Amino acid sequence: MKKILMIAMLLVGCLSMQAQNKQAEIRFDKITHNFGTFSEKDAVQTATFTFTNVGSAPLIINQAVASCGCTVPTFTKQPIKPGEKGEIKVKYNGAGKFPGHFKKSITIRSNGKIEMTRLYVEGNMEEAK
Repeated sequence: MKKILMIAMLLVGCLSMQAQNKQAEIRFDKITHNFGTFSEKDAVQTATFTFTNVGSAPLIINQAVASCGCTVPTFTKQPIKPGEKGEIKVKYNGAGKFPGHFKKSITIRSNGKIEMTRLYVEGNMEEAK
């Protein structure tokens, strides 16, 4: 009887440890997007960052925060199943900003193995002629 009880406890312990190991993991195709050189006349630029949930549990993006108000990220609120892809779209609006080089960061927070990832958009806005 003691052996059966011991085996049952080990089995339950192993199953609970296995369930705890299930975790989402986010992997981006790229973390930096360069818009290149563009004119003030075309001050609004957009980029799409694609990611895959390479983990074993659904991935949830909790937050996407840009380093300034000129950069606006949007993302899906739905959980991304293991093996599936998702997108984070970033819109940069340089209207009213000084021409020249810029680099903005977007901080992504998720329930993934690594909770925080930084994405970057950069480029060079030229003065309109």
